[in-house]
Amino acid sequence: MFNAMLIEKDDQGYRTTVKNVDESVLPEGDVTVNVLYSTLNYKDALAITGKAPVVRSFPMVPGIDLVGIVEHSDSDKFSAGDTVLLNGFGVGETHCGGLATKARLKSDWLIALPSAFTPRQAMAIGTAGYTAMLCVIALEKNGVTPDKGEILVTGANGGVGSFAIAILAKLGYTVVASTGRVDESDYLKKLGASEIIDRATLSEPGRPLAKERWAGAVDSVGSHTLANVCASTKYGGTVAACGLAQGMDLPASVAPFILRGITLAGVDSVMRPIADRVEAWQRLAGIIEPSVFDDIVQEVSLAEAQAVASDLMDGKVRGRVVVDVNG
Repeated sequence: MFNAMLIEKDDQGYRTTVKNVDESVLPEGDVTVNVLYSTLNYKDALAITGKAPVVRSFPMVPGIDLVGIVEHSDSDKFSAGDTVLLNGFGVGETHCGGLATKARLKSDWLIALPSAFTPRQAMAIGTAGYTAMLCVIALEKNGVTPDKGEILVTGANGGVGSFAIAILAKLGYTVVASTGRVDESDYLKKLGASEIIDRATLSEPGRPLAKERWAGAVDSVGSHTLANVCASTKYGGTVAACGLAQGMDLPASVAPFILRGITLAGVDSVMRPIADRVEAWQRLAGIIEPSVFDDIVQEVSLAEAQAVASDLMDGKVRGRVVVDVNG
């Protein structure tokens, strides 16, 4: 038996509870991990609250991130006692995830915990920070350097947005943060934002082309926001898109692409090859300072996580939520 957050769906409906679960619930895998920490991401909140069909099979342990110590391994990649890290790969959706004290996983999904981070710090970064780093790498690969001009970060108070600001500022970029919570301006400026704008300026239907402003952008919002960001990106600029907080639609025009030659770079973090993951985490180890975690992170227990997931869906949570599954 092990302690877990379990999502069930049957004749009694869709429900999420924290309880002791038999190990028979765990799916196949060649590595068994004693989980130390997990996180709460937007996707986790959708799964836990049932507000979107994220979970594909039941019962399911949510949690797309985890860090823990290998208990048993049938793989030559890892040995008992190793500390390992996982982000994505459908864990928490189609394969039981990290919001539990135990997980059984495929070794092909795991990487060793970078020595620069403690287990808690790795989950403070989690999929959000790792995705933000992938977005920044996408900007770099498309020639968006600090001298090119301002970089816009949408959804700035969220996990991806918070880390994108911190990473970009540390690398010397001028960062403008778009948020629906302008009362959090001090927090965003402390992370490195030079200016804060209200998301309302971007979230309504706009023109096919707007005044050029952004050399690049990191967008976790989608829908009209992403369309307006593209419309106001400078000639040759790049927008890294990784989320859909406003919506999955993209009511945009081809004008920014064919008249200004901008690039819309899609950033997937779920099925990213291991080599890209290792690169992103190595870059994070060289950029992120421990003091960042003080401003970005709050820690909760497994028992508290369900209520916090509802708060996250209501837009009441800023930054990152680390879950101490043994707390």
